[in-house]
Amino acid sequence: MGLFSRRRKPAADLGGLGSTLIALRLDDGDVAPAQSTVLIFNAAGQARRVAAGRVVCEQGETAFCFHPGPYTVDLAPFAAAPEWGLRLRFVVDAANPRVSQQRFDLFLYSETAGRLTVADFAASAELALQAELAQGALDLPPCTTLEEWHAFRAGLNQLMYTRYGVTVDDCVPVDLGEQIDYATMLQVRAQQEAERARPAATSPSSAALPASDTQTASSTPAPTAAPSADQAAEQDARALRRLFLELPALSTELRVLALPEGLPIFQTHQALLLRFGMATLNVNTMPALAWAAPDQPLSANDQARRVAQTLIAQAALDEAWSLLARLQLADPQQWPQLLDEADRICANLETGLSLRRLPHLPRMEPTL
Repeated sequence: MGLFSRRRKPAADLGGLGSTLIALRLDDGDVAPAQSTVLIFNAAGQARRVAAGRVVCEQGETAFCFHPGPYTVDLAPFAAAPEWGLRLRFVVDAANPRVSQQRFDLFLYSETAGRLTVADFAASAELALQAELAQGALDLPPCTTLEEWHAFRAGLNQLMYTRYGVTVDDCVPVDLGEQIDYATMLQVRAQQEAERARPAATSPSSAALPASDTQTASSTPAPTAAPSADQAAEQDARALRRLFLELPALSTELRVLALPEGLPIFQTHQALLLRFGMATLNVNTMPALAWAAPDQPLSANDQARRVAQTLIAQAALDEAWSLLARLQLADPQQWPQLLDEADRICANLETGLSLRRLPHLPRMEPTL
């Protein structure tokens, strides 16, 4: 008699939620624990927050559950000095009624495959912090004065809120020397350099990187080895999904910025919004990775080149979120310089998307 009975789906593994696990995906019928929040995304990516309890999803909806924390992570702001760190304590930001979509909700839906652990979040935040310090957007000099520390904390707090939708409660310097295994670290770096140098001479994507700006190429994490075709296709799909979901939200945040007085800044800001809007349209109509035209499959070399350009555009997106955090705190005299930085980031984004769209690189004739 039990042949036609419905088997019970195993319950979601909620172990570690609130300590080592920030959020995870739930299915219809799962029960979210107390003191957590349920996020339900519809097919269009719009989210609504509901109280903890049994999850009820309509057709096409996706549910996540997250615990607001607090959480504590150790970050190494300088890759060359892993023994010196910052200990951050943060909480997931509460819902802001003034915005249509919460930043943490967008981060969870766009960048999380199904589970967001504290370790994964710490790795992403560490890369974002190191990039800001390397580019001079944040300043943390040796023997930092109290005023310099307050300025750094303000920039860090805004970066974490704008990029991830979390609020930093506390941040203190810590000594991570006892946690660092220098021998293993040097061995891993040597292996990565060897694997990176091995396919460099034959890699089709190395020649496709735009040489207009070295900062974007250096901020893009290089893979330790050449990915397989399936891994490359997955990287391309995830990066395009991020661009599709986040570019409209980024444009909205840029549009509502309080501009300083002056016609030149207003005109530059409007031109910037137009360029981001065209980049969004470019992403929405991006061709498939594996096809040059109908019934014309693309070679593996050209597919690898396309994936590299998609990652360039994704790196520009990350820089744009960081720039937005700086614009939100900028004084009127800082706006011209930051708008020049926005022009550079937008140019990298446009270059990556335009080269991602091309099935083949245009032939360059030699010139004298």
